[in-house]
Amino acid sequence: MTWWNPADVGFATRRKLVDIGHATRLLLRLLSLVGPTFARGKLLRDQVHFLGNFSLAIIGVSGLFVGFVLALQGYYILQRYGSSEALGLMVALSLVRELGPVVTALLFAGRAGTSLTAEIGLMKAGEQLSAMEMMAVDPVQRILAPRFWGGVIVMPLLTAVFSAVGILGGYLVGVMLIGVDPGAFWSQMQGGVDVFKDVGNGVIKSLVFGTAVTFIAVLQGYEAKPTPEGVSRATTRTVVVASLAVLALDFVLTAMMFSI
Repeated sequence: MTWWNPADVGFATRRKLVDIGHATRLLLRLLSLVGPTFARGKLLRDQVHFLGNFSLAIIGVSGLFVGFVLALQGYYILQRYGSSEALGLMVALSLVRELGPVVTALLFAGRAGTSLTAEIGLMKAGEQLSAMEMMAVDPVQRILAPRFWGGVIVMPLLTAVFSAVGILGGYLVGVMLIGVDPGAFWSQMQGGVDVFKDVGNGVIKSLVFGTAVTFIAVLQGYEAKPTPEGVSRATTRTVVVASLAVLALDFVLTAMMFSI
């Protein structure tokens, strides 16, 4: 006698495949609505303002302290090998290649992603989405698509802010506090950071992370059970699934970028 029932495993597998198929169809639908979404600029502008401006505070403060820590840790590591002048290069590469896109995506999932899920989930619980369908208004085009594309647009901008503030924080600690030569700090950074290879890879990562995090948030809100418990569980799933997706995608993208 086995401890598991093959019928239950088959049912769970089929159910998961159905969920994946439904999510894929929704993603393709959102991608196909890029034209109508950008044509309705006011809806998209409101979402960019909501997702971007309200996330600037946590992104800026987090980037500043990450730059502080990078400068402190990097200086004491580079000092062992007599390369403390390369502190600016190390801070810049760490931020634009890796920490900028990843940390920004994780913070975006915790702040904006949960907000999107709760907002759409409450609309579903209040039967607003059903009312739109009754009035022949497509909720995917009217509600989901502007939020999805707003998140995709905002993520690279927030990543740039995070990286810029982080480099400023590294400068304050490395040059103003520790005493690294400012000319060496900036010249090493300018000479070692490649715009297309390093900055471009960070932009690609931020676009992929923005697409993944925003889609997960929208999907969880759209599929949430129309109850307070259902909305709260969907919000929790958004943070967990989006964070794991960002870390997994970061590994895949880094492996692909360094293998080219």
